[in-house]
Amino acid sequence: MEKLSFSLEDYIEEIYNQVLKNGQAKVTAIADALGVRKASVTGALNVLSEKKLINYAPYSPITLTAQGEKIAKEVLKKHENLAEFFVEVLNIPRDEAIEIACKMEHIVSDKLFDNMVKLTEYVKSSQMDLKKIF
Repeated sequence: MEKLSFSLEDYIEEIYNQVLKNGQAKVTAIADALGVRKASVTGALNVLSEKKLINYAPYSPITLTAQGEKIAKEVLKKHENLAEFFVEVLNIPRDEAIEIACKMEHIVSDKLFDNMVKLTEYVKSSQMDLKKIF
């Protein structure tokens, strides 16, 4: 499957988060969460539906297909691990770390991501106190 645009990755991640929380996602809730217009959400939902990543029909609850859930989990994993790296290794405040992770999750290579995860695990397991450095 072709790589999704950054914007579509954000949509699928938000749909996943809402499905986890509420069992489904709704256009208005997605628009509010992402700070976009409902028309933009509808356009993205149509694209994701054409790619068979979500189950979507106007005025119906939105859910993920198995492939959509797989992609959403990958995006979320990157997001969470990047945020953890910024907090645990670089001592960045959590709110800022989450914001930066949201932007970086789309562009970081697999190799860089894997190395960041390994370094985070190393720092946590070795009880390094990087706060003295940062």
